Amino acid sequence: MKKVLILGGGFSKEREISLITAKSVLKALKNKKYKAVLAEPDGSLLNKIKSFRPNVVFNALHGRFGEDGYVQAILETSKVKYTHSGVMASYIAMDKEASKKIFIKNKITTPKYIKYIFGNYNKINKKKIIKIKKKLKFPVVIKPINEGSSVDVYICNEKNFSKNLKKLFHYKQILIEEFIGGREIQVAIMGKKKLGTIELVPKRKFYDYEAKYNPKAKTEHIIPVNISKKNYDKVTSIALKAHKLLKCRGVTRSDFRFDGKKFYLLETNTQPGMTALSLVPEIARYRNISFAKLIDKILLDASINK
Repeated sequence: MKKVLILGGGFSKEREISLITAKSVLKALKNKKYKAVLAEPDGSLLNKIKSFRPNVVFNALHGRFGEDGYVQAILETSKVKYTHSGVMASYIAMDKEASKKIFIKNKITTPKYIKYIFGNYNKINKKKIIKIKKKLKFPVVIKPINEGSSVDVYICNEKNFSKNLKKLFHYKQILIEEFIGGREIQVAIMGKKKLGTIELVPKRKFYDYEAKYNPKAKTEHIIPVNISKKNYDKVTSIALKAHKLLKCRGVTRSDFRFDGKKFYLLETNTQPGMTALSLVPEIARYRNISFAKLIDKILLDASINK
C-alpha cells in the first residue's frame, strides 16, 4: 500500500480552493492502493513527513508559498517524492515577468507588458502612465506578478485605471499588460503529452476568481473547442512548448486568448485546481480519464527533484 501525504490549505489567498482540491484528492485516494492523509504546510511539516513516512507527497497547494518553489524547496530537503513541478520551474512559472521573458525569447506570442513599481501611495507616476498609453493603449490588465487564480486582477480603462492601481499598492510591483480580446481557451498538458483543450465563456467581465470557483457565476465550459484542427494543433503545441521551456513536470494548464488570428499565452499554471469546477479534470473526463485515474497519473510522475 502506497502512503500519500496530501498538502492542502496553506497561507495564500487561494487557501480555500486549495483545501477543496486537497479533499477531492483525498476522497479519490480512499481505496486499497493508498493510505492517504491531509496535512497543512506549517512549521511542523518536516516532522509530519518524518513520522508518517510517505512514499509520495501530493502537493495540492495553490498560490504563493505552495506553487512558487517555496514548499518545493522544503520538500527537497526531506528527500521524498512530490507531485507537480520542481523548485525552479514552479518559481519561474509563478513569476509572470520571468515566464514572459522566456516566452518572448522563444517566440511564443504573449501580451505586451510594462512592470510598474509603486512609489508614494498618493502619487501615481504620470510619466509611467504616458508610457502605458503609448506602448499598451487602454484598456489594460493590471495584475500581481506572483498570484494565481486571477487574484487581484483588473481590466482597466483610462478612467478607472488609477483607482484600481491603488488597490494593488501592497504588492510594491505589478504587471500592466495589454488587454487581448477574444476567446478564452485553456490547454492541459500531462507529462510530455497534450491532454486537451477547453473554452470558457464567462458571464462576468472575464474569467476571474468568482467565474472560476463560484457555480453561481455560471461560466460556460465548452468542450470540444470549436476551432480547426490546424488551430487545435497550434495552441496545444504552444502549451507543450511552454511546459518544456519552463521545465515543468506532471500536469500543467496554460491560459490563452485567441483573437481569431493569434493565440496569446497569458501564463502556465503548474498546479491546476482539482475541484468540481476545475478544468483539467474536465478535460481528462472528455478523454475518458476518470478523476481517480488522473490522480494516479500525477502520483506516478512524482519525483524528488527536477
